[in-house]
Amino acid sequence: MSQEDPTNHPSRRRLLGGLAVATGAAAVWSAAAAQADEPKKEPKHGAPADAQKFWTAEYWAKKGDVSLYMYRKRIGAPKPGEAPKPVLFLSHGSSVSSRPTFDLTVPGAGEYSLMNVFARFGFDVWTMDYEGYGRSTVTSGNSDIKSGVEDLTAATQVIEQQTGLKAFHFFGESSGALRIGAFAMARPDRVDRLVLQAFTWTGKGSPTLGKRAEQVEFFRTHNRRKRDIDMIRSIFTRDKPGTSDPRVPEAMAAAELPFGDTVPTGTYLDMTANLPVVDPEKVLSPVLMVRGEYDGIASEEDLFGFFQKLPNADRQFVVLAGVAHGATLCINRQVLWHVVHAFLTMPRPLPI
Repeated sequence: MSQEDPTNHPSRRRLLGGLAVATGAAAVWSAAAAQADEPKKEPKHGAPADAQKFWTAEYWAKKGDVSLYMYRKRIGAPKPGEAPKPVLFLSHGSSVSSRPTFDLTVPGAGEYSLMNVFARFGFDVWTMDYEGYGRSTVTSGNSDIKSGVEDLTAATQVIEQQTGLKAFHFFGESSGALRIGAFAMARPDRVDRLVLQAFTWTGKGSPTLGKRAEQVEFFRTHNRRKRDIDMIRSIFTRDKPGTSDPRVPEAMAAAELPFGDTVPTGTYLDMTANLPVVDPEKVLSPVLMVRGEYDGIASEEDLFGFFQKLPNADRQFVVLAGVAHGATLCINRQVLWHVVHAFLTMPRPLPI
């Protein structure tokens, strides 16, 4: 099969070519060349920086005519016959695509790549641009939560084909947490441990969602919305100024805006008009719920109501002090690394 350009945005044509590989309902476009990068120094977390190198690769998942960009990072290339590393899949939010969210470089400011951190912890870390975001195909759809479940179905076929594993850990932020929560309902066989960060259940009492709901008719009638540098900056200031380094939104905007100044409206519509979209009683996996102290999206009361209804006793609810909505890119992000790593590596309880 000949190589195709899976995007329709001129700034998204800078990817490696690949080979088509069939995997059930999805086709995988896997980069022929993977690159080894030098890990940034982070002496207090994981292996020494000079001990090993990151190995990365790019893939395409196919959802019908839609091509979904996937990115993978781990320490060392996979070797034939070796035991697979545990997979951690990272699910981005409503306004910024995968790598500017989870693999961001902020010059002079320390480690901001969640992919780097968890690759050093020993995970095989994956992420994906949902339909209409980043390098993935832009369509006439609005990329809502239901669409995201379909995207994740295609992505997990790619991961299984590449790793041999059938179930994976998932981490989602904001609407990315809603997407993986809905996926956990639809495909419990694919989910090992689930981390819901900056999640929302009913949205009751949310100042951010209340303000956003003023535009609900726009979200109903338009499939894309404006997302410029000022909007990206507002992500880091709307809840509690001072919880993030001002260099972070500038670095994020530089990484994200080459993909265009609009993003889909689907998750905004779902979060203002269609909540709840995840039924806690149908989420069967172990769950860690993480809320920042200053998060303006969801109250502790709303989230704890969801938490109490989860059927699996292997569950945790954590509030992070000094953290707002975007915990992955805040000043106190190391606290998030700690609680997520502890949850993902917990010994499995013996049956009683």
